[in-house]
Amino acid sequence: MAELPVPELPATPARCSGRFTISTLLGMEEGGWGPYAPSEGAGCDSTHPTHLSGSTLCTRTFGYNTVDVVPAYEHYANSKGVGDAGKGRPSLADLHSILKIRCMLNIWGVILYLRLPWITAQAGIALTWLIILMSVTVTTITGLSISAISTNGKVKSGGTYFLISRSLGPELGGSIGLIFAFANAVAVAMHTVGFAETVRDLLQEHNSLIVDPTNDIRIIGVVTVTVLLGISLAGMEWEAKAQILFFLVILVSFINYLVGTVIPATAEKQAKGFFSYRADIFAQNFVPSWRGPEGSFFGLFSIFFPSATGILAGANISGDLKDPAVAIPKGTLMAIFWTTVSYLVLSATIGACVVRDASGSLNDSVPLGSPGCEGLACGYGWNFTACAQRQSCRYGLSNYYQSMSMVSGFGPLITAGIFGATLSSALACLVSAPKVFQCLCRDQLYPLIGFFGKGYGRNSEPIRGYMLTYVIAIGFILIAELNAIAPIISNFFLCSYALINFSCFHASITNSPGWRPSFRYYSKWAALFGATVSVVIMFLLTWWAALIAFGIVIFLLGYVLYKKPDVNWGSSMQASSYNMALNYSVGLSEVDEHIKNYSRPQCLVLTGPPNFRPALVDFVGTFTKNLSLMLCGNVLIGPRKQKMPESRLMADGHTKWLVKRKIKAFYTDVVAEDLRSGVQMLIQAAGLGKMRPNILVLGYKRNWLTASPQSLEDYVGILHDAFDFKYGVCLMRMKEGLNVSRVMQAHVNPTFEAAEHPEENGTSGRAADPIALAGEQQASTIFQSEQGKKTIDIYWLFDDGGLTLLIPYLLGRKKRWGKCKIRVFVGGQINRMDEERKAIVSLLSKFRLGFHEVHILPDINQKPRPEHIKRFDDLIAPFRLNDGFKDEATVNEMRQGCPWKISDEEVDKNRAKSLRQVRLNEILLDYSRDAALIA
Repeated sequence: MAELPVPELPATPARCSGRFTISTLLGMEEGGWGPYAPSEGAGCDSTHPTHLSGSTLCTRTFGYNTVDVVPAYEHYANSKGVGDAGKGRPSLADLHSILKIRCMLNIWGVILYLRLPWITAQAGIALTWLIILMSVTVTTITGLSISAISTNGKVKSGGTYFLISRSLGPELGGSIGLIFAFANAVAVAMHTVGFAETVRDLLQEHNSLIVDPTNDIRIIGVVTVTVLLGISLAGMEWEAKAQILFFLVILVSFINYLVGTVIPATAEKQAKGFFSYRADIFAQNFVPSWRGPEGSFFGLFSIFFPSATGILAGANISGDLKDPAVAIPKGTLMAIFWTTVSYLVLSATIGACVVRDASGSLNDSVPLGSPGCEGLACGYGWNFTACAQRQSCRYGLSNYYQSMSMVSGFGPLITAGIFGATLSSALACLVSAPKVFQCLCRDQLYPLIGFFGKGYGRNSEPIRGYMLTYVIAIGFILIAELNAIAPIISNFFLCSYALINFSCFHASITNSPGWRPSFRYYSKWAALFGATVSVVIMFLLTWWAALIAFGIVIFLLGYVLYKKPDVNWGSSMQASSYNMALNYSVGLSEVDEHIKNYSRPQCLVLTGPPNFRPALVDFVGTFTKNLSLMLCGNVLIGPRKQKMPESRLMADGHTKWLVKRKIKAFYTDVVAEDLRSGVQMLIQAAGLGKMRPNILVLGYKRNWLTASPQSLEDYVGILHDAFDFKYGVCLMRMKEGLNVSRVMQAHVNPTFEAAEHPEENGTSGRAADPIALAGEQQASTIFQSEQGKKTIDIYWLFDDGGLTLLIPYLLGRKKRWGKCKIRVFVGGQINRMDEERKAIVSLLSKFRLGFHEVHILPDINQKPRPEHIKRFDDLIAPFRLNDGFKDEATVNEMRQGCPWKISDEEVDKNRAKSLRQVRLNEILLDYSRDAALIA
């Protein structure tokens, strides 16, 4: 092997004050050493050489003292870290001015007339009031949250779904909207079954059953819901007029009931258990008397709760309201107040008038004080002991669902009230569910439901949604049991209310800029309390049903989070993401850096417009994806006033291009007078806190022979600047180059002329339309395909801090590069090849990188072939001064106007290093000509 001369070295440590001394590619710490600083004496000038470092080893490996340190374990042992607009529906304000009518109609329903007296008999007046107040607490808090949402911006059609999705985001709005639409569809069945049950009882009293009690409910229910569907399809005018009529009927029936309670009881009513107001009856009915399978507090709560769930009836027709922001809070809260009063009055009055058990037979009249008579009725001359003991009484609060009709002054009016309450509630739910579902379908948050988003007529009626609601309602009507349907609705409504309240609380605590409700009585803590109570009650009612409901919610929520629909409503979820990112970033700044975390290559990539250099973007994106930071930097060269509009215009388009390409990276640009100063800005300002780049990645300057001297000086200066700012440097070279802007622009505009220096920098060409940019056809690159069974060759000749090893290791973990074999080449002596291979293998094993194939290059210090030396000399000839070894003053005078040129003395001084690079080129061609990647 040819021996190269060993130049004289100073006695001071191996550090040169010249610009070209680079001790480590990961940047130099204060004083000259980088983050992976070698231990004392580890440099090639060391007087204490180690097994792989020291002056002797450096000299015998490369033929001269290279100044750069060779790989050594000591350098790594220290774990210290481094420094859409739809046409409005006709306003309901033209039909009835107060929203509370609709809410009250939807709250008043079948439970009021047919189940509240029975619940009072079971739970007693005290616990019935507790059930009512618990229900009202949940609905009131939810009403406050809905009021806050409805006053948080402009309200359009889509009801509850629109309010929540536009205020709180598609993730929560979508799941709430779907569950709420389904709950309303089931509520249609519940109210219709209540109506059918009343009609069935009337037929039964007159011995006129159609088939049998159960099938009669099914037949009447299907016919009824079909008629209601026809009214809904007739339009809002008919529906609104019908609601006003129902409201008046309910009011008259309620007055009729109250009048009946003060009218002295007839013998026939006394036989059925009604004795007008009595203190002892009130006292007996004040405490519970549980009976039957539903005889428990939460069993009765689940049956009663649907009667309090009509609070969103007004919000569900928000598109039909003249001023939703005023009407929804006022109407909703007033409706809750008056319906609550009516429930409390009804349970107290009927509990003070009617005993729990009565036979209904006039023959059970007995004299006062008759022996063998048990119960309160004995004191009023009636003996219901026999039927009470056999539990066969047909009348009384515990047995007769039509107790209100029996107590009232005129029974048919109560029947009319039942018809009005059940039909109005069924009609309101039948209108609400399709409208909410239509809005949800139009936003295309979930697959396979877009079919139901189509509207018909000038008012865009959701006819398909009506038909779907109709089918669901019929399915539940066939159950024909009110006590079985009500708990199902309770679970879904409680789930909806919990989500609504939690959503409002979430929006409040994330300090979302878009969350500014003008409703004064909203409290985030009340919303949290409402959400918590709703969840607790759900599990107390039926734990398995609660789990199913929340499983559905989590699935719907997860789907939207995964699919990330292309909507931007300024939601609280976005605010939450921002807050989390901000808090984690600030928290990260409080943690000292550690070598394990520093080994994440956080890259500032000089891509220019990212679509101009897709191969560079794809390559870096491969090893940074889901691991570390990637910033695509672009320098816009020119006057600030001229380039700033272009910067604002293009930034969004470049970001969308990256998203479409599935590259997890940020885009940033700066406006500067020249490329180098722009890159300096990026290097200094890019990143946030500890999330800052530590590696500069740029393309190789292919046109360096023909480029202007100034552009060459800028390019080399950028490399020096990176080291000065303590950055590592990755320089990427491909045979076909990286810049595809000429091909792209020529395809779009045949007259386009490419930028003068296409390859070396991150500068922008002319501006393009950002919409066209995001929608353009993506250029394919070699890094998007499988690399096959090729090799990744690492020439680890000098200690660069491990970056040369790290990037191939990260690439090897990716599927596309997984089949590639990684080979490590190091310099060495032919007579010590086995020892040096073992030493490097041992060092690599400590890194746990899984690199096992190590090759020693014993001939790395040989002199290159003459033809290659001549080619090198020809390449640098245009850049030489040819001064003939003149003195420094003469050389400086000759350099005026061309400071980049090199003197003969500099050529001679760096001859050994230059020849080593020429020799390395020969080795690369010999060993790695077919490699997929050379590091």
